[in-house]
Amino acid sequence: MKTGAQLLINALIRENVDTIFGFPGGSVIPIFDVLYDTKEIELVLTRHEQGAVHAADGYARSTGRVGVCMSTSGPGATNMVTGIATAHMDSVPVVMISGQVKTNLIGNDAFQESDVTGIMRAISKYTMLLKDVREIQPAVKKAFHIANTGRPGPVVIDLPVDITQQKADEMKDLKIDLPGYKPKYEGNTMQIKKAAELINASKMPIFYVGGGVVISGCADLIKEAAEKANIPVTTTMLGLGSFPETHPYALKMLGMHGTAYANHAIMESDLVIAVGARFDDRVTGKLEEFAPHAKVIHIDIDPTAISKNVQVDIPIVGDAGKVMKALIPHLKEKKRTEWFRMIEEWKKEYPLSYDKESTELMPQYVVEQIYEVSQGKAIITTEVGQNQMWAAQFYTYTAPRTFISSGGLGTMGYGFPAAIGVQKAFPDAIVVDVAGDGSIQMNIQELNTAHRLGLPINIVILNNGYLGMVRQWQELFFDRRYSSTDLKDNPDFVRLAEAYDCRGVRVDKKEDVVPVLKEAFSSPEVWVIDCLIKREENVFPMVPAGEALNRMIGGMA
Repeated sequence: MKTGAQLLINALIRENVDTIFGFPGGSVIPIFDVLYDTKEIELVLTRHEQGAVHAADGYARSTGRVGVCMSTSGPGATNMVTGIATAHMDSVPVVMISGQVKTNLIGNDAFQESDVTGIMRAISKYTMLLKDVREIQPAVKKAFHIANTGRPGPVVIDLPVDITQQKADEMKDLKIDLPGYKPKYEGNTMQIKKAAELINASKMPIFYVGGGVVISGCADLIKEAAEKANIPVTTTMLGLGSFPETHPYALKMLGMHGTAYANHAIMESDLVIAVGARFDDRVTGKLEEFAPHAKVIHIDIDPTAISKNVQVDIPIVGDAGKVMKALIPHLKEKKRTEWFRMIEEWKKEYPLSYDKESTELMPQYVVEQIYEVSQGKAIITTEVGQNQMWAAQFYTYTAPRTFISSGGLGTMGYGFPAAIGVQKAFPDAIVVDVAGDGSIQMNIQELNTAHRLGLPINIVILNNGYLGMVRQWQELFFDRRYSSTDLKDNPDFVRLAEAYDCRGVRVDKKEDVVPVLKEAFSSPEVWVIDCLIKREENVFPMVPAGEALNRMIGGMA
């Protein structure tokens, strides 16, 4: 017989878990004690539980595998709330294991007790509170199955400390049978044929591709379909990399801060083919005026996402890859010369641009040089705000799982711990966290984690001394009343990096960017590159809240 803690770790090993990101505490001491002698799993000790869950999230997004994180009860578990909500909004497979007080104390306001399943239920795919040691191994199998099937998402296992100390027999060859949970993977054949007929008859179709294509692993099928039927492709932010932006059919990102030509194209199209995307408000703008001339085909594994925001003409519920594979044989080759002529005119008239003659250091230039110096082979993580948008706009993405960012929740402090998860999964990759001077401070303590593990992460801070995106809105819509957005008392990021035994350097001249990036990318150390950029540079284009996509504020700041 084995203790519950041993049964838990053995179950995780059977799920091929090699890394857990976590932080210890009283209610998980028995589990950490087993991990002390476990060679198959590395416990990555972060400096905050939020760092642990974001690291697990970054690991999952970059690999396609389930990320695992662990915390103690009470404040340890509640510190993971933001990370679990982040993973839930973006459909990321994460399994969180939280310790809990003894079963006989649950509900008695015991020391470090919190209702974890109650708190997490609304922001996770599934939650479980275990009450018997014999539930542990079936629960782990169930958690991994639910997290990584259908529309992925986080699953929370709340585990009382006394259950981890009780003993039971090992349970092997467990089978999963969840009668109420049967994700649909194969698309309806008749609906697929109808979709093909609509595509073949269309004169101005557009592929609108989201994170579901990345999750499904069917980027190659989108490219095959686009090239066969001659259809341009635009992506959401979480879909970046699912269609190579070097391709002549690429329109890059659409939406509030998308390219003007992508927004014009979707507004003029006669058919929107949405694959693995959910028509969120940052993409659609004013719903009543979104793609007013277009019929809509929507392919998504989540039936609740279809017609939730935009009324769909042909819904197809199923895995994006399986549906696309079935759809492609029915597509006809069609030149669509006039449609591409219009798109080329928009590309020439409305390119992404910024003031390249400025004497101040421009953030867009920094991002462009990250692409050039890394030869387009970096994995980019981001914080949230202007830094995130510049990273989305001015780095050229050519492969899926190379842009890792918080989309739906917009979580400041996400990018750096996510980079830790990415670098653990890909130790030889160039990993760059494009950060803002505000958001980087939210999980700056993870510099200790990165340094201790010897992870050569590059943190590029686009430092404008503001909470930049909020400041931009205050400038444009609130008469420059910069309420609580001026960060004039920022710390010295170079000295802060050095305090954590990391490399720190400040860059304020254009000519210094490339030499510093070259040295950093070839170094085995953690680098903090503090780029002092133009303070009131804005992210353009910009669709004001509540406006249609073709009513953009454009130009340069």
